[in-house]
Amino acid sequence: MGKRRIVVTGAAGFLASHLCDVLLSEGHDVHGIDNLATGKMANLAHLASEPRFSFAEQDICQSFDPGPFDYIFNMASPASPADYMRLGIETLQVGSSGTLNTLELAKKYKAGYLHASTSECYGDPLVHPQVETYWGNVNPIGPRSVYDEAKRFSEAAVAAYERYHGVNTHLVRIFNTYGPRLQANDGRVISNFMMQALRGDPLTIYGDGSQTRSFCYVSDLIDGIVKLAWSNEHLPTNIGNPVEWTILECAKEVLAITGSKSEISFQPLPQDDPKQRRPDITKARTLLGWEPKVMLHEGLGLSLPYFKSCVAAEKSTTAV
Repeated sequence: MGKRRIVVTGAAGFLASHLCDVLLSEGHDVHGIDNLATGKMANLAHLASEPRFSFAEQDICQSFDPGPFDYIFNMASPASPADYMRLGIETLQVGSSGTLNTLELAKKYKAGYLHASTSECYGDPLVHPQVETYWGNVNPIGPRSVYDEAKRFSEAAVAAYERYHGVNTHLVRIFNTYGPRLQANDGRVISNFMMQALRGDPLTIYGDGSQTRSFCYVSDLIDGIVKLAWSNEHLPTNIGNPVEWTILECAKEVLAITGSKSEISFQPLPQDDPKQRRPDITKARTLLGWEPKVMLHEGLGLSLPYFKSCVAAEKSTTAV
C-alpha cells in the first residue's frame, strides 16, 4: 500500500485519536484537524514529538485546504447525546457543510474517503439485528434528530459523490464503542456507569433496563474501520460487536469489574431512545475478514485504569 498522507477530521476526539495512532503505526503521515468543540488536545498529547503527525485547529464547516493528500477520514461530529443536544445546530452543520467540504477536497485531490456514520441511522429499529439494507425508523424532528438526520444526510452526500464524481468513498456505521479516551461525562452508557460506580454514586438506568446495546472495544472498531478504508466496498458497512447486552446486565458487569457497592437508580426513559441495538456484521466478516476480539468483561478491565484516572482528576479539581 505504501506510505500515504492522510487527513483525519475530528482528530482530537475519542475514536479519531485512536485512528491517528493506528495510521501512524502503519507508517503514514497524518494531519489532524479539529475545532475542539468536543475534542480534547489531551487525546493527542502523546503525539507531540511525532514528526509524522501535524495538527490544525480548524472548523471543517468553513472553507479550508490542507494541501494534497491521499486519503481523508471524516470523523468530525459531536457523538454523545450530551454534546449533540447542546450543540444541535453545529451537529447539523458538520454533517452537511462539513461533509460536503471534505468530499470536495477528496474530489479535488483524487483521494480516498471514509465517512464515520452511525447505527443511529437505524433509529429505534423495527428490524433486529440491524442489517445495512434496513432503511431505519427515525423521528426526523425529535430531540435526537439533529444527530440522526445529520448522519443520514452525510450518507446521502457520500453516496452521491461516489455516484456522480467517482470519489473512492467508504461508509462505516459505528455501533456503541468504549475504551480509554471516551469522554468521562458524556452521557453514554459505559462512561456513565464506570464513573458512577467509581465515585460510589447510584448507577442510572433509564426505563427498566431491558433495552439492549452492543458494546465494541475501541481497538476492534478502529481495526474494522481501517480494513474498510482499504477495501473496495462503497456501501454502508456495520462495524460493532454483535453480542447483545441489556442495560441492566451491563450495569451489573460494571459493578463486578469496579468492585463498587453502588446501587442502581431507575429513571424515566428519554424520548426516542432505541429499545434494541445490535449489528448484523455478516458483511464485515465476509468482505473484510473482520470481527471483534475483545468481549465486554475484558474491555471494561482494559478501560478501568483510564476511568480511575478521570475520577482522580475530578477529586483533585474539587479539592483545589
